[in-house]
Amino acid sequence: MRARRPTIVDVAREAGVSVATVSRLINGDEKVNADYTKRIRAAIDLLGYQPDERARQLRRGRTQTLGATVRSIAEPHPVLRAVDGEARALGLSMIVMSTGDDPEREREAVMAMCRRRVDGILIEPVAESLAYLQPEIDLGLVVVAFDRPAGDVALDTVLSDNRGGIRQAFDHLTALGHRRIAYIGDDERIYTGHERAEAVRGHLRDLGESVDGMVHAGPVHTETVAAALDVLHRLPVPPTALITGNAATTLEAVRCLGTAFGSTTLVGFDDFALVDLLPAAFTVIAQDEARISETILELFRDRLARPTAPVRTVVVPTALIVRGRQEALT
Repeated sequence: MRARRPTIVDVAREAGVSVATVSRLINGDEKVNADYTKRIRAAIDLLGYQPDERARQLRRGRTQTLGATVRSIAEPHPVLRAVDGEARALGLSMIVMSTGDDPEREREAVMAMCRRRVDGILIEPVAESLAYLQPEIDLGLVVVAFDRPAGDVALDTVLSDNRGGIRQAFDHLTALGHRRIAYIGDDERIYTGHERAEAVRGHLRDLGESVDGMVHAGPVHTETVAAALDVLHRLPVPPTALITGNAATTLEAVRCLGTAFGSTTLVGFDDFALVDLLPAAFTVIAQDEARISETILELFRDRLARPTAPVRTVVVPTALIVRGRQEALT
């Protein structure tokens, strides 16, 4: 038979006091008689009693729990890591599920969290429509979108300055004399992939350079990145520099370039751990994960406190971190 957890009634019986007295003590009432307090604490230690957090949550109307849906929990997620640290500092627990960029998986994950009555959901949106969330929001659920806008639902949102980051990369590379600047990045059905690829196209046009064959966006796999590099290599006038659209693309490019990586002028969108172990240092456009996570939880707390306040979108600047060879073209 399944063992039974000790209850507050068991504690009261063991201590020889009322259930109400035990309840007052475990809920922080400092006016409980000192002798009663000693007996109750002794009973708690003897029985191994733990307060029923679910019951306490029901009384408070809050679960102190945050849900989060992200692209993948199998890969490093710097923003999620930072959010988790910030949430724990606030006494919040987190439930995290991955979507694999599948709208149906996203909906299943979000609704599972709603059924668990989380206080809020932090969502890295995939689906074009999140209208199914509106009834939950109307009932008081706090939802904050990050990395990508939420489409047809008005949500507080935190974004990185994707186009600004690409501008930083172009400013850096053109200052070194580069004009033929190629790009390999994520699928453009993903907001960040589209924003970064479009920014590259715009800057190439501003330089008077052709876009044909220079911008490659799609699912990030070894085969797709290798194919893009092959196309770039075969162009009548090959590029002199390369921008990669995210950390996954950067790593695949490094794998495909092999020994040629050391002589490639590369700027990667996203900084990541162990970059110093790669064959050669390179410049990155770093997202400010700490500021993003702080802003996400700031919007969450503000929405809890002021449910009817105007919806806000905060765009967090990126930073160019210059590493490796910086010789100008001659």
